[in-house]
Formats: sequence, structure tokens, C-alpha cells
Amino acid sequence: MFAELLAYPGVEQHVTLGSGVGFLALHGGLEPGTAELARSAADRSGASVYTVVQPGDLGWHVPAHRVEPGQCPSLAEFLSHVAVVVSLHGYRRTDLPMALLVGGSNRPLAVRLGAQLRAGLPDYDVIDDLARIPPDLRGVHPHNPVNLTRFGGIQLELPHPVRSIGPYRDVSYQAHTAALVDILAAFARSVA
Repeated sequence: MFAELLAYPGVEQHVTLGSGVGFLALHGGLEPGTAELARSAADRSGASVYTVVQPGDLGWHVPAHRVEPGQCPSLAEFLSHVAVVVSLHGYRRTDLPMALLVGGSNRPLAVRLGAQLRAGLPDYDVIDDLARIPPDLRGVHPHNPVNLTRFGGIQLELPHPVRSIGPYRDVSYQAHTAALVDILAAFARSVA
């Protein structure tokens, strides 16, 4: 299914190999701002980055646990290059309008990033306790690419306001987005 998405006209993949920390955005265009955040944090930190961006009229969601790196050489190369990954996703739920959900299999790093997010983005509810994250947003499935690197990774689910970047700018939240990029870049430098 993911290979079919990549072959669809207008869908773009971008990969840059940098440090052993990687930023991943599988749903760029569909989950606005995620690819732009991944690229910005990677540019600021020297991290690696892999993004998929689909045209705005497509709306094709391939769940992360159904993404098969074996069918995508660029993604496989990225995952073998990095030791740990931060996968950026977007969500919109009325029960969690301003929550940053810090999932993924590397729980020590998730808690560490959670503490940095809490300090830098006090207007948000940062949830890094898996029991409090809705099951479909935890990012712990063993086939999810975030968990396929040497040390696993962190799946960061972001509400719409903090993703105010690229063509999706909302002036009232741009300071939050800038703070998020700063936090992610500093985190990547500290882990590398």
C-alpha cells in the first residue's frame, strides 16, 4: 500500500542523511506541517530526515504500522543509517485539543523529550505516559518505522496549533511552532 502511495503522481519523498538521529514524517501534506517541522528540526541540528509529502487533494492515509521499508529503498536506507528516530504526526481530536503525545518504543528518550517539551511549551498538555495516550496514537506497534531503528524511537503526535509552519501558518501559534523546532533540534543534538 505504501509503495502504491509513493508511485502516485505528485507524491514526493525527501531524504537527507546527516547524524545518527533522524526525523521522520510519513504523512506530509495529509497531516499539515509535519514534513516542514521534520525538515526544519533536521536542518537546525544536522540530523537525518525522511519525509513523504502528498498533494493537498489526495488525502491517502497509510497507517505507519503498514509502511513497509522493504518496498521503499530510500526509507530503508534512512532507517539503517539512523540509530534513533523522532516520527512526527498530526492529529485532531476534540478530547485532546492541546496535547502533545509522546509515544514510541524508546521510553527513556520519550520521557526525556517530554520533559523538554513541558518546559518549552507550557500552553500544551504533554503526555508521555503511554497509559494516558489513546492506543491508536501510541506508536508502539513493532512494524511502525519509528521502532525499526537500532534504538527505536519516539512518535510525537502533534495537535494542529503547534504545526503552524509552511503553508499552514496561523500567526497566533507561530511562536509555539518556533519553540517546538528549537526543542526538537536541541534534543537531536543532545542525543547524537
